[in-house]
Amino acid sequence: MSAAPKVLISDALSPAAVQIFKDRGIDVDFRPELGKDKDKLAEIIGDYDGLAIRSATKVTPAILARAERLRVIGRAGIGVDNVDIPVATARGVIVMNTPFGNSITTAEHAIALMFALAREIPAADASTQAGKWEKNRFMGVEITGKTLGIIGCGNIGSIVAERGVGLRMKVIAYDPFLSPERALDLGVEKVELDELLPRADFITLHTPLTDKTRNVLSEANLAKTKAGVRIINCARGGLVDEAALRRALDGGHVAGAAFDVFVEEPANANPLFGHPNVVCTPHLGAATSEAQENVALQVAEQMSEYLLRGAIQNAVNFPSITAEEAPKLKPFIALAEKLGSFAGQLTETGITSIAITYEGTVAGLKTKALTASAIAGVLRPMLADVNVVSAPAVAKERGIVVEETIREAEGDYDALMTLSVTTERQTRAISGTVFAGGKPRILSIKDINVDAEFAPSMIYVTNEDRPGFIGRFASALGEAGVNIATFALGRDAPGGSAIALVEVDGPVPPQVLEAVKALPGVKQVKALSFT
Repeated sequence: MSAAPKVLISDALSPAAVQIFKDRGIDVDFRPELGKDKDKLAEIIGDYDGLAIRSATKVTPAILARAERLRVIGRAGIGVDNVDIPVATARGVIVMNTPFGNSITTAEHAIALMFALAREIPAADASTQAGKWEKNRFMGVEITGKTLGIIGCGNIGSIVAERGVGLRMKVIAYDPFLSPERALDLGVEKVELDELLPRADFITLHTPLTDKTRNVLSEANLAKTKAGVRIINCARGGLVDEAALRRALDGGHVAGAAFDVFVEEPANANPLFGHPNVVCTPHLGAATSEAQENVALQVAEQMSEYLLRGAIQNAVNFPSITAEEAPKLKPFIALAEKLGSFAGQLTETGITSIAITYEGTVAGLKTKALTASAIAGVLRPMLADVNVVSAPAVAKERGIVVEETIREAEGDYDALMTLSVTTERQTRAISGTVFAGGKPRILSIKDINVDAEFAPSMIYVTNEDRPGFIGRFASALGEAGVNIATFALGRDAPGGSAIALVEVDGPVPPQVLEAVKALPGVKQVKALSFT
């Protein structure tokens, strides 16, 4: 009889989570002090099959290198930025999170900070308890009738929206993935960012931190906001340029700010600290007994199911499939994710539907896992926390219609997958297959045949099919020191629309993209990244 799986809990989790492991027959060690002792953790991690953590434990490559037995890491909470996911994946370690366990708590904290900011409660409390009676000093503002601007209207943002509507606020939301139908259901008005900024009396952020959302409230965007705006951030540090916000506070353009998250945490010092119109809390968004209990119980159940039965739930680095299905599915999962990523990186407006067509042998595989991978690929460029398990639910909550079509092979390929993404402006389709050796390939984009492998760094160009374009394009890259590895071309007709898909050695500087964009006949230029 094989030994029972062994789990280490290296952060402060609810005792109920410990009991779940024990009730399921799993050997569990509760050592919350190890979360801040990386050397000791690395020393003993090799004895465990599972590691349950919160935010204090940093699962680094050095720790993973010592984790010979480790099969699963369970994060009680949403963010997994304290886990080196690529290294964990390379070592075959499943990384799970609990994406929905603390949504209500975080949303309520944002609403609480909004009230505290509107009525200057922290400063009034300190003044009163100091023996002062400064009734005329603290002149707040009403919430009712004000415009609440929500940046990011996903799971948490939608709860804030519903609370805002209940408070009789006018709620407007900027979220490229929010469908008009979902906005109508929530009772909010969907707007672009440039419209939200000058209209909102309060702005609250509820979006992940990605390359697209970093400093979404930059100095330039802060200047576009309504005079007297109040800003709340309970999402992620880095969404707001803190130094620029301090200048806007000092100048009086921004009336106040309430922050629960900061660029550097623990935040022992910060540009916002010390301003009389700023309220700060130490990352308390998920800090309620109910939320802590929910995520602890959820992660214990998920890890137990995986260690005892092989079931995978809420994994950020692997789909929900069995061990028997994995060998056949693996290359097509990679294809689905990359097709989705291709479309997602090119999408800048709201998505209304995603359609995937499976032809030939791929149609006989577990298409649910493939579709989840494709959806995750589409959404991940904007929503960093989305994974192959949560992606269908995230798409559904945002009103994105997902369709699957299965049919026999009709063309030259035994297996063909086509992904179509429809936005408020256009429909973009991309097809691909898996050749011998398991490598995914692109076969067509927008019905234009283009045969190319996915590569870490690529440039995608759409242009008018004119003589001399290739030479000018190659020269622009050469002059900038960008080396071309492969060059794939396609067109719909002589003199019509053409596509160039170029693999280059390393990331493409923005000025190079601008130089290519300036070439005659170029319609679109985009740097793409595939890992």
